[in-house]
Amino acid sequence: MDVNAAVAAAAAIAGLCTGVIAMLAFRWSERDQARPTRSSMRPDINAVLPPGVDTVLSVLRSSAVVLDEGDAVVKASSAAYALGLVRGGKLSVEPMLHMARDTRRDGEIRQVELDLPRRGTGRGEALAVSARVAPLGSRLVLLLVEDLTEARRIEAVRRDFVANVSHELKTPVGAISLLSEAVMDASDDPEAVSRFAGRMQIEAARLISLVQELIDLSRVQNDDPLEDAEPVRVDTLVAEAIDRCRHTATSKQITMAAGGTADLRVWGNRGQLAAALGNLVENAVNYSPARTRVGIAARRVTAPGGDLIEIAVTDQGIGIPEKDRERIFERFYRVDPARSRATGGTGLGLAIVKHVAASHGGEVSVWSSEGQGSTFTLRLPEAAAQTPATAPAPARPLLDPEPVIPAPEVLP
Repeated sequence: MDVNAAVAAAAAIAGLCTGVIAMLAFRWSERDQARPTRSSMRPDINAVLPPGVDTVLSVLRSSAVVLDEGDAVVKASSAAYALGLVRGGKLSVEPMLHMARDTRRDGEIRQVELDLPRRGTGRGEALAVSARVAPLGSRLVLLLVEDLTEARRIEAVRRDFVANVSHELKTPVGAISLLSEAVMDASDDPEAVSRFAGRMQIEAARLISLVQELIDLSRVQNDDPLEDAEPVRVDTLVAEAIDRCRHTATSKQITMAAGGTADLRVWGNRGQLAAALGNLVENAVNYSPARTRVGIAARRVTAPGGDLIEIAVTDQGIGIPEKDRERIFERFYRVDPARSRATGGTGLGLAIVKHVAASHGGEVSVWSSEGQGSTFTLRLPEAAAQTPATAPAPARPLLDPEPVIPAPEVLP
């Protein structure tokens, strides 16, 4: 559902609930007008609220607050306390309090969107809410508050995603257009044509990679359970990931070594798992200095819901700052955009890894220290043991004492 439609639907539901509560309060308000005000005592909630209103408020997803004529809180939902709207028996948000007083005075329904500070987090993040105030009888005022923070975040992610896709597609397409013009102008210079054609191939490959990653992401981002899953050998996935990065690693004299427990299997889609592990290994190689080591190790770990297979990819690269670690799995988020473009990264690789892990019932985590390197760990459910008749042909053991790619120098 579109974010704007979701917000509009939430506002409509809030309005409908306000109307229902107002109708429940209609007859009650007639006899309430003759009652004397007793500000010196706090009557029971069920005696103060109109019949049925307390039941309606208890099932609302919105944060609900009912104020009396003295601005004291007669009823407040647990969500209202969680958002910090009510403190010490009073409504703690001044703009909402002013709205309630104005509505009590003229009987008009009011609605406003506010950004409230998060209390106690120390991070200064704003809490986006939509507040709706309506009269409830002649003495009470009803406040319904919807938390829009997540909807705002999703909308911001959507805008950033569209902007980033547009930019990433525009760059290689623009370069190919310019290079094609250069080729036409240099038609009588074979050397120039060859040089421009080589650049066109690079930009075309970049464009193809981006489009393919967008396709891969669209297939896995819903985190839907797998329909066609099978046991997949981990050592086969590791061998494919290493082979995918062999050329880049050789050019940088980076040693890639595989190790850990042999003959492990995970349950899932072979293509998606190969893409996820390949992205982790490719990142490790791209962000590692020359003449360093990238290690891939797998092991079985015991978990309450069943054994898991951990595949760890460790590098000796530049590391990830602490402030960026929570965001590196977001689509198009890059710690160093300039370096990412230099290495050909699109910012989608880790997002694909996260969604593949989720769709397989697993997770991915990261440990990193600036200047020392990073370790990305992919945890996936282990596939059930197979009988000899159904087991696939044996593959090379994962534990390999020799580096897959030899290097002139290996750091300790």
